[in-house]
Amino acid sequence: MSSSLAPAVERPPATGTAGRFLRSWGDGWWAVCHLFLTPFLLGFHLAVVVVMIVGAALTPVLLTGLPLLVMSRWAARGLAAVERWRLWHLLGEWVPALPRSAPDPRPWWRQVLLDAQPWRTAVHLLLVSTWGMVASVLLASLLGVALAGVALPFVPHEGGLSLPYVSPGVALPVGEGAAAVTGLALLLVVPFLARTLALPEAASARVLLAPMRRTREAFLTARVETLTQTRERAVDSVEAERRRIERDLHDGPQQRLVSLAMQLGMAQRELERDPERARLLLDKAHASAKEAVTDMRQVARGIHPPVLTDRGLDAALSALAASCPVPVAVEVALEPGPAGRPAPTAEAIAYFCVSEALTNTAKHSGATRA
Repeated sequence: MSSSLAPAVERPPATGTAGRFLRSWGDGWWAVCHLFLTPFLLGFHLAVVVVMIVGAALTPVLLTGLPLLVMSRWAARGLAAVERWRLWHLLGEWVPALPRSAPDPRPWWRQVLLDAQPWRTAVHLLLVSTWGMVASVLLASLLGVALAGVALPFVPHEGGLSLPYVSPGVALPVGEGAAAVTGLALLLVVPFLARTLALPEAASARVLLAPMRRTREAFLTARVETLTQTRERAVDSVEAERRRIERDLHDGPQQRLVSLAMQLGMAQRELERDPERARLLLDKAHASAKEAVTDMRQVARGIHPPVLTDRGLDAALSALAASCPVPVAVEVALEPGPAGRPAPTAEAIAYFCVSEALTNTAKHSGATRA
């Protein structure tokens, strides 16, 4: 199933120990961004969880909580998509979503009210709201201390530092150099710490946001059935095309060739006894040979017309119209592809559809124009 496969995004591999370290350190800052986004989503996460619990509690009371329950479950799906986006783009963790075409034999009301996936999403949102807030506050504190230590030698402080809007300053227990070194060390450590702190969220998403096993099995079963039916239809189509080619060869070129062989045999017998009659038979054989060549061309054109390959769909359809006994007006409006014309498969499908339509028009419709 395509939606369960990770996107084909490949980054060039880092070479050397230093390159791998810098890559891991740089990726860690994306984990910092991931955790710093949690406070901005906290209100939405808690609101969905609270509304879902309240709706479930009030639903048995004359279904008063049903609107809240339905609304919160749809909101949980939206937030689950946001969490998958965050995990993939900021942490590189791919969590598959439930395919839209996944079959569900249950009635719609059971899908809306009794589906376990929104509750699993609510548990994950609750974990993100608690653990994510603790991790983001811890990272913000460490990052603030690191930046303050690095900036200390460049900030006038007269032996002490003051927090914004707070005075007086606090005397530092260490010197400026030690504070700067400590800040640089923290700047090196913070990205790796952020990746470590984000691991519980990623593990929870893989367990709670991914489709349940029975859902994946049902989708895969339906997908296998669809592919089996598609394969059977393709085999039937190829077999029908093979029978058509055999029928065309039997009804056309084969009959012409049999007649040609008989005429040549008769001409050979009459060559010494009646040269004039032998000449007439050879003329008929020559005409039969030309007719056989024409039939072979028609059969080959039915397999894949050369004009379609050489000159495109417009010229091929014009040739079909010219050979139709019913007057045909041709108007071709194409949307060219990257190569300047439609794909060969699309051209062949369009050509044979028009060919079949014109054949039916000439044989059965009684139309005066097309």
